[in-house]
Amino acid sequence: MKTIFLKYKKPIIIITSVIILQIIFGFDPKFLIINLIWLLV
Repeated sequence: MKTIFLKYKKPIIIITSVIILQIIFGFDPKFLIINLIWLLV
């Protein structure tokens, strides 16, 4: 379990921060899509 978390630590942190920003500043689909594409590349 710990090795899985360490492997995906950066994406997990990025996804949670993106979700928090979406909640704070209101939902922006363009921003969400850009971040998801950036994560997958």
